[in-house]
Amino acid sequence: MKKKHQWRTVAIALALTLTAGTAAADEALRRSAQQLFGRVEAARPAERDAPAAQLGRALFWDTRISADGRTACASCHTAEAAGADPRPTPIDARGKPMPRQSLTVFNSLAQPTLRWLADRPDAAKMAEGLTTGPMGFATHGDVLAALGRAGYGERFSAAFADDAEPLSMRNYGLAIAAYQATLATPAPFDRYLAGDERALTARQQAGLRRFIDTGCAGCHGGPLLGGKLLQRFGIVREYASATGSNPVDPGRYAITKREEDRNVFRVPMLRNVAKTAPYFHDGSVATLPAAVRVMADVQLGRALDDAQAAEIAAFLESLSGEVPEHYAPLR
Repeated sequence: MKKKHQWRTVAIALALTLTAGTAAADEALRRSAQQLFGRVEAARPAERDAPAAQLGRALFWDTRISADGRTACASCHTAEAAGADPRPTPIDARGKPMPRQSLTVFNSLAQPTLRWLADRPDAAKMAEGLTTGPMGFATHGDVLAALGRAGYGERFSAAFADDAEPLSMRNYGLAIAAYQATLATPAPFDRYLAGDERALTARQQAGLRRFIDTGCAGCHGGPLLGGKLLQRFGIVREYASATGSNPVDPGRYAITKREEDRNVFRVPMLRNVAKTAPYFHDGSVATLPAAVRVMADVQLGRALDDAQAAEIAAFLESLSGEVPEHYAPLR
C-alpha cells in the first residue's frame, strides 16, 4: 500500500509539473502573438453615427449611383463573404469582368494603400476612381448628375456644412471612406490577445504556433495580419504552377512596367480570411487549407501536409468577426 501511495504521489506531481509547463508555454505563445500582431477594436457609436459616415452608408448601398442603375459599391462586397466577393472576377456596371478579385472592405482602412496593386493611396481616392471604372460612368460630371437626381444635395450639405461646394466628387469619396472606416470586425483572436485564454481552442492555439513557426508572420504581421507590405508572389518558385492561374497576372508590372515589379502584389490582410474564398488576386484557389499550402510552398519553400495546413486554417478561423450591424442599407 505504501508503494502504491508513493506512485500516486509521483503521478500527481508529474501531472502538476506538466500542467504548469503547458500553462507557461501557452502564456509564452500569447506574449509572442501580442508582439507580432495586435488587436482590432469596434467602431464607436459616435463614429458610426457621424453625418459623413451615414451619408457614406447610403451611397455605398445605392444602386442608383451607377451607370446601369443596378450596381452599388456593395455589389462586389457582400456580407456573406465578409465584405469581399465570392466570385473570382466580379462583374462591373458595364457587364464586363473586373481584372482581379474584390478584397474585403472590412478593417481595410488601417492599410497604407489599397487594392491588389497598392495603386490607391486611400479609400476616398479609390471611391472617386471607381465611379468611372466599375460603376460605369463616363465622367465625374455624370456621377454628380446622378447624385443630384437621387436627391443627395441636401444630405451632402448637411454632412459637409462648412464646404462651399458640398456636392462634389471629393466629398463623395470622403463620405464613402468615413463609412468604411467604421467597418471593423473584432474577432475571437482579439479576445485572446486581451487575455481570454478560452477565446481560442487548443487546436487554434496549435495553429497559431505553427503559423508563427512556419514563417507566415513574416509578411502577415500587425493587427490586420498583413495588408501593409508589397511582396513578390512566388519568392521560392513561380506561383502559377501551384495555383493553376491562367492567364498569369504580372502584378504591379502592369502599371509600372518595371521588371522588379513583376508578380508583386500587396500582401492581403488575413482578417476574416476564412470567409473570403476563393483566394488570391484571381480567385484561383477554392479552399483555405489549399491556399495555406500554396503560400508555404511558393513563398517559404515549406511543404505542409494536409494536417498541418488544416491546423493553420483552424487558427485563421479565429480571425473571423461578426458582420457589423450597420453593414446594410439605411432604412
